[in-house]
Amino acid sequence: MKVIQTDAAPAAIGAYSQALISGGLVFSSGQIPLCPKTGEVVGTGIGEQTEQVIKNLKAVLEAAGVSLDKVVKTTCFLADMNDFAAFNEVYAKHFVRKPARSAVAVRQLPRNVLIEIEAIAEL
Repeated sequence: MKVIQTDAAPAAIGAYSQALISGGLVFSSGQIPLCPKTGEVVGTGIGEQTEQVIKNLKAVLEAAGVSLDKVVKTTCFLADMNDFAAFNEVYAKHFVRKPARSAVAVRQLPRNVLIEIEAIAEL
């Protein structure tokens, strides 16, 4: 198992790794819309926040040696399912290969953000 860490994505805010490589797969931790340099939340709307989350996820995956087109599964957590259509519009621009996906509404996310995404990718 190999731990992945990059300064191009926000540092972990708890006892976890940004990603791990195991068995030919990359398992990312959930990414939220934080600026990697300041640690502050980026954006107030679901569109802006989803763009930042995907940017952070892309940085973690690139540090592991893969890209978004190698993602086979994502799990997406939304603070409000009413944001689903706007989230999905941004998501679809970046995940053109359409990996398997689960999307669920949760009561609250860290730092009161609107979106969190985790991914599994092939090496």
